[in-house]
Amino acid sequence: MPTWLEAGLWGLLGGGALVFGALVAWFLRVPQVVIASVMAFGSGVLISAVAFDLMEEAADTGGLLPAAVGFGGGAAAYLGANALLDRRGARHRKRSGGQQPSEEQQSGSGAAIAIGALLDGVPESVVLGLGLLGGGTVSAPVLAAVFISNVPEGLSSAAGMKRSGRSAAYVFGVWIGIAVASGLSALIGYLALGGAPPEAVAVITAVAAGAILTMIADTMIPEAFERTRVWTGLITTLGFLVAFAIEQL
Repeated sequence: MPTWLEAGLWGLLGGGALVFGALVAWFLRVPQVVIASVMAFGSGVLISAVAFDLMEEAADTGGLLPAAVGFGGGAAAYLGANALLDRRGARHRKRSGGQQPSEEQQSGSGAAIAIGALLDGVPESVVLGLGLLGGGTVSAPVLAAVFISNVPEGLSSAAGMKRSGRSAAYVFGVWIGIAVASGLSALIGYLALGGAPPEAVAVITAVAAGAILTMIADTMIPEAFERTRVWTGLITTLGFLVAFAIEQL
């Protein structure tokens, strides 16, 4: 199998977890505390991947300063894009309760939520494609982190979409579209940076890491804390520990 196709399939697998979560939310009544708990666990898994895979690799390859600049740039870029989407109704796109506005309450919020969900997924997918550069293999901890975190993301957000009155066509159109976009992002990331120097790849990896960590703090942790409260830190720590154990093994 061509490596570029493999990169796309890994990205599609990671994005497919969003569709799986949305299916569960649409057809089953999952208690919000369960959704929040899985969201906290997924946050810990992603934080571990950012620290021990993405940033460590970026610093080892490109040096601390380029990695730090890329990390800060990714965080700032995500923050800016997220702030624009917040004003258009996407602030609560990962919330499972009644926080998401309907189209009647805020016109254009449906498109903003869809774009916001895409914004959340692209950095993770690009990283999966980058892992295959130079004949490497996809990082098992990063893949596990993306998949484990995407299930509650899709579950929580789809539950919120359903509560706000959005149709099944909209909900599954969004998540299937994002799954496909995730595959394309991983594929394009691999093809676009195939001949790039290692230092450039390191900076891009750091940019993605900064965006992912900002996404966790801005969208995942608030949803988790709303229901799990004092247990949020413990559940997040457990997720971190599981991902760290995968990395060590």
